[in-house]
Amino acid sequence: MCASLRIKPSESAEIGIFGGTGNYDPGFLEDAKQVKVYTPYGSPSDLLTIGYVKGKKVAFLPRHGRNHTIPPYKVNYRANVWAMASLGVKRIVSPAAVGSLQPETIKPYEFVICDQFFDRTSHRRSSSFYEGGIVGHVPFSDPVCPELRRIFLDNAAEVLPNVIVHPTREEEAQGKSFTYVTIEGPRFSTRAESLFYKSQGFSVVGMTGMTEAYLAREAEICFCSIALITDTDVYGLMPVTAERVARSMKENVRNVNKLIYEVIPKIPVNRKCGCGSVLDFSIY
Repeated sequence: MCASLRIKPSESAEIGIFGGTGNYDPGFLEDAKQVKVYTPYGSPSDLLTIGYVKGKKVAFLPRHGRNHTIPPYKVNYRANVWAMASLGVKRIVSPAAVGSLQPETIKPYEFVICDQFFDRTSHRRSSSFYEGGIVGHVPFSDPVCPELRRIFLDNAAEVLPNVIVHPTREEEAQGKSFTYVTIEGPRFSTRAESLFYKSQGFSVVGMTGMTEAYLAREAEICFCSIALITDTDVYGLMPVTAERVARSMKENVRNVNKLIYEVIPKIPVNRKCGCGSVLDFSIY
């Protein structure tokens, strides 16, 4: 991990959660308290809430702010990830509202635990801690922590028997990959853009995942995105609207919080992945 990130915090946590659209209140945390974290990149999106989930210490941060006042392209991603790193967080779970690009197989109210990202953001958002002085070329061919993703996939069917979580066992046996296209936002895609993403075989489209995943990798934090399907993207007959997204999020948030609450205790303290050492040969 970058030496400048190795600071001793007054508070600490093992696992971090970025709350997405509709997910602003970590009601499942026990003995919760709010803390303000200062970073070299300014303030995070909100106060961080630190508490316990069955003995595991967890930090929660709503990426858009508790009142959803921060659009995707204005989220201070560097401050958010830095804040987690400064608390000693080693793993981040990131639920996010997305649209399905493959409605024949991925439908609203289902989840996708993606293994790949495709970046369609612009330079308006800062997406690296290395912007001068020290150059870091960080490997990112596999952007999601395989160990953390595996833990969620292995437990999803038992925790949420009535929710389809992709990849299913059949899809895994077929070697299917699931890709999250990250667009700039706050606008939704045009029909032409959406048709292009679908034609490439991409799975879902959202506005935050890629940026968080890469910054987490630079901070040597394991990262797992849980895509919550709210709608079919715009190439379908009905256009995407904020109202449609909000309507479907209530059930999605309830289900993803249940999944996170039940899976967090199963996450081991020691990591067997390579996420914690990616900078060993990445700094020039």
